[in-house]
Amino acid sequence: MEYRKLGESDLSVSVITFGAWAAGGWMWGGTERKEAVDAIRAAYDLGVTSIDTAPIYGQGTSEEIVGEAIKGISRDKVQILTKYGMRWDLAKGDFGFKSQDNQGNPIDVYKYSGKESLIKECEDSLKRLGTDYIDLYQMHWPDKTTPIEESMEAVLRLIEQGKVRQAGVSNYNVSQMQQAESVLKLSANQVPFSMLNRGIEDELVPYCLEHNKAILAYSPMERGLLTGKIKPGHQFAEGDHRANYRFFKEKNIEETDRFLQAIKPLADSKNASLSQLVIRWTIERPGITVALVGARNAEQAVQNAKAVDIQLSADELKFINQQLGELELV
Repeated sequence: MEYRKLGESDLSVSVITFGAWAAGGWMWGGTERKEAVDAIRAAYDLGVTSIDTAPIYGQGTSEEIVGEAIKGISRDKVQILTKYGMRWDLAKGDFGFKSQDNQGNPIDVYKYSGKESLIKECEDSLKRLGTDYIDLYQMHWPDKTTPIEESMEAVLRLIEQGKVRQAGVSNYNVSQMQQAESVLKLSANQVPFSMLNRGIEDELVPYCLEHNKAILAYSPMERGLLTGKIKPGHQFAEGDHRANYRFFKEKNIEETDRFLQAIKPLADSKNASLSQLVIRWTIERPGITVALVGARNAEQAVQNAKAVDIQLSADELKFINQQLGELELV
């Protein structure tokens, strides 16, 4: 495994980090708890020491699963990345959207990161995770109802108390990062990035490269579309959010499948899967520090971790990028 520091901090993480959104089941059509725990442990055995989660993932379920998975592992051998600022149990803040919990009950999700709420969230997360500190604490989404400075001051207090090691944000633009940094130093920004979704390369990547901020790329597999397993006509299970997600329009599935078939011979030549090729490409992109990759079971987790073993030459990267340039998404 390869490890990289987050910005100017002393926190090093595995370049392939376990993304535990799907492990929580929420918006992914449910989860099998034991398989999720086994997946995290299998990834750890191959050097994936970093795990990214959030309270909203399964309304606490994902964090509980992570806590169970790391029992018996020396705490300094794993890096726990979690978040704050999305409440399903408090009707306050910036209303996000209506959803359902893992039992199918309706819930309203709010973006809220007021000081007292943030401190409570941290305490709740620590209990679910079974730890006394969080390595990277990230604001999940910008909250229009709370000044960024207020939230960051609360995180600064948590750092001073030893409950948080490093501060991060998620889904922030450049100006929001600059505002946050008027209070404390950010180590990372977690944002969506994939072969199909490269908008951050216009402004955010250059800014982070110039100011030495880490970028944690989430959904690098574009929620499974880049695995090559989703073909035109695919039917999603009830409760799976991808059925209405823009990249899963039939035209985009067809275009993506065509692209994947074009690069498959390269993957085959390296005895690698398409997923492994995509992951390796992602962590080779300028400015991308980490690829957050989820897994539902141990087999998937092992395959994801082994993507680090693939080597891509400059010519091979150029070939992939040329194929990407021919994509016509709607």
